[in-house]
Amino acid sequence: MSGLEELQGPAHAAHPVQADAVLGVALMKPLVLICSQDVEFYLFLSHILEVDGFASQPAGGAKEALSLTDEREFQAVVLDCGPARITGSAICARLKQEPRTGGLPVIALIAPGAESQHLDLLKAGIDESFVRPIAPAKLLDCLRTKLALTKRGSNGVENGGWLSCGDLEMRVDAHRVRGNGHDIHLGPIEFNMLRHFLEAPGKVFSRDDLIAAAWPNNIHIGPRTVDVHISRIRKALKTASPGSVIRTVRSAGYSLDRPDG
Repeated sequence: MSGLEELQGPAHAAHPVQADAVLGVALMKPLVLICSQDVEFYLFLSHILEVDGFASQPAGGAKEALSLTDEREFQAVVLDCGPARITGSAICARLKQEPRTGGLPVIALIAPGAESQHLDLLKAGIDESFVRPIAPAKLLDCLRTKLALTKRGSNGVENGGWLSCGDLEMRVDAHRVRGNGHDIHLGPIEFNMLRHFLEAPGKVFSRDDLIAAAWPNNIHIGPRTVDVHISRIRKALKTASPGSVIRTVRSAGYSLDRPDG
């Protein structure tokens, strides 16, 4: 039995960091996918993340990671790159090639002696990499920076509170969106785009503005991809918050209408 299988089996079920517990808190906390075959590494890292307000879930490889992203809305990925493993860059490349995961920040933690993996990881599109041991605070700061969890919104609302426009509300630190009091579930790209709108309701944003706000700088995104994600946001808002309208401004971009018109 592999280390990951042990983690997902009865031994893992008896541990405080349980899969069902992860499911229960993921709606309230930013969810991080940890790709590792090392049980102790996952348990150590998941504890650090949990203490700082994140939730986590393990995956053993690219196939399992992609399968999990079909079921869950992850906000970031941490790769365990050990000296005997050459799959870190392969996992990163697979994630970056998929539309549903291409915008996720991917952070590599490289074991001592495996520094030669840096170049392959960069070619695969890694967002950040560190050689272990790394101070937990440094990793947490990196995650918060990549997810923009420390930024003050232009409408004057701290991330510890709610961004709002009419009956549409967003709590950034909990990665939570509500409309008329009902939870609205969005992927990380849609969440970042909607946050940009909520920070300046009524302002018209070009497609380039939205690309800069929602995707990492090292990813090329075409303008029409923005239209696809706008359509998804509109669909999500239609039922829970029908009064929240993202208006198309011809030849200019999009704007979140203020409820007062």
